[in-house]
Amino acid sequence: MSLLTFQNVGFGYANRPPTFADLSFQIQPGDRLGLIGPNGAGKTTLFLLACGVLTPQQGTIALGNVPVIPGNFHPEIGLVFQNADDQLFCPTVADDVAFGPTEMGLSQEQIYHRVDQALDATGITHLADLPPHQLSGGQKRMVAIAGILACQPNITLYDEPSANLDALARNRLIQFLQHSTQPQVSTAEKGFIVSSHDLHFVRAVCNRVMLLSAGQIIADGDPKTVLGNHNLMKTYGMAPQTF
Repeated sequence: MSLLTFQNVGFGYANRPPTFADLSFQIQPGDRLGLIGPNGAGKTTLFLLACGVLTPQQGTIALGNVPVIPGNFHPEIGLVFQNADDQLFCPTVADDVAFGPTEMGLSQEQIYHRVDQALDATGITHLADLPPHQLSGGQKRMVAIAGILACQPNITLYDEPSANLDALARNRLIQFLQHSTQPQVSTAEKGFIVSSHDLHFVRAVCNRVMLLSAGQIIADGDPKTVLGNHNLMKTYGMAPQTF
C-alpha cells in the first residue's frame, strides 16, 4: 500500500492560472523522494495539499487508504517548515517536541517516551531544557524535525531543509536523513519527500527524484536518471549532476 497517493488532483489560487490540473503520483514505503523544479513549480502547494492545509478542487489525496480531509489533523504525515522559527513556539525544546504527541491524546508516559526517542534520534537530548530562540539555525532545524518524529508519521515532508544552514549543520542533516530511522519503525515502512533547490543535497539523501514545472511532472525516476540528464536539467534551469 502506498504511503501517499495523489489521484487526478487539480488546484489553483484565485485569479491565477491553475497550479495543478491533473496531478497523479504515489509515494511507496522506502521512497526518499527529492522534489525539484523552478520557483513557482508548485512544490510548496503540493506539500500543503498533502497535509490538508489546502483543499483540492478536483481529484483525491490519500494517506495509505485514508482520505486526507482538509482542516483535520493527520498524524500519518508531518511537515517540517522551511523556516524553523515558524514551527517552534513553546518555552523549551522538550515542550515543542511534546506538542504533537500531546495533541494526539497520548498518555503522559507515552509522550515522555516519544520525546526521549525523538531527541535521541536527532542528537539534541542535551538541548531539551533550552528555549528554542537561543539555538543556532541548525539546532532549530533538528528540533523542528524531532517534533515531527515524535508523532511517528508514515511520511515526512521537508521544505527546503538545507536552506540557510552552515556547512557543518548541513552535513549533520545529510547524515541524519541518510541513516535515520523513525522510532520503533524500520525505514522500509517509512518515506519522505524533500523539496529543495540544493541538488547536491538531494543527490546525497534521495533514492528517487521528481521534477515539477508549471504544475506538471516532467520527470520521475532514480537520481542518476533525472539529475544526470544534462539536456533535461539545462532546459529547466538547473545544473546537471555528475555520477
